Amino acid sequence: MEATEANELSELGEEGHGTKSRTALTISILAMVLAISNLGGSNAMKESTQENILAANAYSFYQAKTVRQTMLKVAVSDLELQLAREPQMPAAVKELHQKKIEDYKKTIDRYESEPETKEGKKELLAKAKGHEHERDHAMRQDPWFDYAEGMLQIAIVLLSVSIIGGVTAFYWVGSVLGVLGFFSMLNGFFLWF
Repeated sequence: MEATEANELSELGEEGHGTKSRTALTISILAMVLAISNLGGSNAMKESTQENILAANAYSFYQAKTVRQTMLKVAVSDLELQLAREPQMPAAVKELHQKKIEDYKKTIDRYESEPETKEGKKELLAKAKGHEHERDHAMRQDPWFDYAEGMLQIAIVLLSVSIIGGVTAFYWVGSVLGVLGFFSMLNGFFLWF
């Protein structure tokens, strides 16, 4: 073997080593992006579930307030009917009925809106809608993380095959999928689309 042939083989070996190193570095970066994407997807699902539970709780509390409010409205109607049916009712009893009606009406109004405690129907409905909004946001994020994970996993496999088989096309296809997976992950966080 002549010195020039040995030199050419050495250069080819170094070039192949450089390609393998570049591919290995690309795989490492994509594995890191895959881990971040997996974390984002997991957090999006947890947030979606948590916000759904909080929305359901707020709606349940809203419904309970509505039932109580309706029961008090019925009680007010009954008391008013009693007053109307019995005009000769003793003054003390009539006064007790009026006081009870006023108390019930105050409670009915308090159930409708209670800004101090944020537990009136109006506030509970707003809270439930807020939780639904957060849940829907997380649900829009989740598929993008799933797409990213799929593309990144396939990209890593193709890049690994390109190292073993020395097929340059697998490197480029894997790299393109890796870039698409990266942007899909970013869209999962920021929801540009």
